[in-house]
Amino acid sequence: MGKDIHEIYMSRCLELASLGKGMVEPNPLVGAVIVKDNRIIGEGYHFIYGGAHAEVNAISSVKERSELPFSTLYVNLEPCSHYGKTPPCSELIAELKIPRVVVGSKDPNPLVSGKGTDFLNKHNVVVISGVMHKASIALNKRHYTFHTKKRPYVILKWARSADGFLDAERELDGSSSPRWLTSEIARCVVHKWRAEEKAILVGANTVQKDNPQLNVRNWCGANPLRIVIDPRLRLGRSYNVFSDGEPTMVFNGIENAQNGTTEYIQIDFRSNPEYAILQTLYERKIQSLIIEGGEFTLKRFIESGLWDEARIFTGPDVFNAGVSAPQIQGRFAGYTTIKNSRLDLIVNPESLKSLAL
Repeated sequence: MGKDIHEIYMSRCLELASLGKGMVEPNPLVGAVIVKDNRIIGEGYHFIYGGAHAEVNAISSVKERSELPFSTLYVNLEPCSHYGKTPPCSELIAELKIPRVVVGSKDPNPLVSGKGTDFLNKHNVVVISGVMHKASIALNKRHYTFHTKKRPYVILKWARSADGFLDAERELDGSSSPRWLTSEIARCVVHKWRAEEKAILVGANTVQKDNPQLNVRNWCGANPLRIVIDPRLRLGRSYNVFSDGEPTMVFNGIENAQNGTTEYIQIDFRSNPEYAILQTLYERKIQSLIIEGGEFTLKRFIESGLWDEARIFTGPDVFNAGVSAPQIQGRFAGYTTIKNSRLDLIVNPESLKSLAL
């Protein structure tokens, strides 16, 4: 059976909303479509944090404002009802006498949750909720996780050899270069992911061995906030993550301090440091985190259950020995092939359950 008319227009909202990836956080991804007589007369999306919301952009694109009182507005997330960086969208909808609003999902943000719908109902706007509900939540899984679990959405990423190794055995002094397991195209994909998330995390061993930059070079987009776990503060200042002027956050067990663009945050490593890290990021309004650490760091987050999805590349090379890739239990969500490597997606069943997906 094909999609009904509401689903057709909501699908377009989701397509538009996705164009804001990496640009609107901590706001959610939102697209809006305005329809009159089964014809789209306006559409828009939230394309940058602090800028106009999707509903406003869609309304602004309508050539004949006189058509609005005879139209339906579709939006994948409940219209806001509070004053933030912009005025409430629900007030504008009511003011322009748009008679009907079709909504994908309720906003979990307590500033909005249910209040936008209530405001519209009180001003004689008919609200139809729950159209493509699961797809709407899935698109904004970072936003939902942030507000319901009070932590960032956590993505684990690693590459392994065909026989299950992350790396060959190497010294920590950085004297030997890492061996690439994937193609240049796959590395572009990884940089695209970095541009879509707000922070990226590695452990001290990865910094010592690989001296990574942890920025976006092979894609267009903003650099994520770099995060390093260094319990004993053994890393010198010469590494790329400290020497290029970009901000870096170092979680350690010794001190709270600021050194240029590097912030040192002390936590207790004796009691669930992974939770303490995510709690700090939540307080800083960091909605998403990609972890590209080594075996030890990845394993700690896996064992703590503090992860939402894992993206695992498997390359064609065989190492025979080395650092074993972590083992992970979860729901297999599909795979794709990128040149000479396979990319598997594994999702945490508990994460899916909490999002009702």
